[in-house]
Amino acid sequence: MRADAARNLAALLRTGARLLAENPSTSLSAIAQEAGVDRTTAHRRFATREALLAAVFQAKLDAAEHVLDEARLTEAPVAVALHRYVEGIVPVSREWPVDTRRMMREDPDADIRRQELSARLDAFLRRAADEGFLRPGVPLGWTRAVFDELVDSAAHRFPELQPPQAADLVVDTFLRGVGAS
Repeated sequence: MRADAARNLAALLRTGARLLAENPSTSLSAIAQEAGVDRTTAHRRFATREALLAAVFQAKLDAAEHVLDEARLTEAPVAVALHRYVEGIVPVSREWPVDTRRMMREDPDADIRRQELSARLDAFLRRAADEGFLRPGVPLGWTRAVFDELVDSAAHRFPELQPPQAADLVVDTFLRGVGAS
């Protein structure tokens, strides 16, 4: 792919992710205009807004999979893997702000992939519980929901936090809570 074509694709994907997160019905033409890409170039690359959305999903899933791999969830010590994961996933969440859980209903293949990646994180949280890092008896679903909310808050409600700071705060809050005792 030529350098200018690669830049146009990256601009369309990132702009599409941002605008579709704000308004899932944003048109492909509006995304192209905001990205600074000619409308015909956008339509040549993506026949429909749904095709662009599918490419955004794949880009976000690729980035999330890379973070999961780099965190070494199955072999690194739990606290280290947890910190690596959060430090990596915060920028991914900021760069690709579309909510894949809600919006992937229309893309079953991408949703299957999202579920597979999510299962890897669930397995890691089970490992953390088994190794005594999490309070016994807390349902995995609740643990995961709390963890996801902490990561989402660090990524989107506190954009001034750099990824290492966000990871420090999320990991400390997740493992120790906010209570004084």
